[in-house]
Amino acid sequence: MKAAKLERVLEPEVMDSPEEARDYDAMDHSLVNRAFVADFLAVWTGDNPLLDAGTGTALIPIELCRQAANARIVAVDMAQNMIRLGEDNVRQAGFADRLTLACCDAKHLPHADAAFAAVISNSIVHHIPDPLDALREMSRVLKPGGLLFIRDLLRPADQETLAHLVTTYAGDANAHQRQMFADSLHAALSLAEVRHMVARLGYDPVTVRQTTDRHWTWQTHKGRVIRSL
Repeated sequence: MKAAKLERVLEPEVMDSPEEARDYDAMDHSLVNRAFVADFLAVWTGDNPLLDAGTGTALIPIELCRQAANARIVAVDMAQNMIRLGEDNVRQAGFADRLTLACCDAKHLPHADAAFAAVISNSIVHHIPDPLDALREMSRVLKPGGLLFIRDLLRPADQETLAHLVTTYAGDANAHQRQMFADSLHAALSLAEVRHMVARLGYDPVTVRQTTDRHWTWQTHKGRVIRSL
């Protein structure tokens, strides 16, 4: 019997309780974060400044600062408790002079048009009921020719695949952390859904690719569009 297709089930847009922030920060994201940074650095020209939209506790921009001494980053998140932990992480890592955190909504960024040479984002899209506005904002604040590098979870095809991914990648986590990961996979978009949104923004949908068994990545440059924004 064919497994039932897994439909999207939304989770809270903001993970902002102290417990959620602590559990998220305590999870071992190191392999995923290093892979994200390595993939970004392979295509980044070195131009600054950078925006990290949906930074969480700032683990990815901290890793980026470790690997790229010239990086200058503004990192934003809508969750106050995430930002508080992120500020502690930044101070402990010694990057407060190159990495600035702010609490704001990625769907309504306070930055000017064309303010950033590159925009990165990891795992914010699945938190947003309709992510189109956030993707549009990331494009708006990017300079012409600037790099968009966005990665997020990919919704599994069925419940059996979801359970396998949770066991594989969060098997050693506590019960709350495993449930957070399962909920995030359930809230994630399919590849077709992401490509449809990208096309609505005028970008070529083939620039969105599945890059792991649980991630998609949108890598493109502003201006490489199939129609005007």
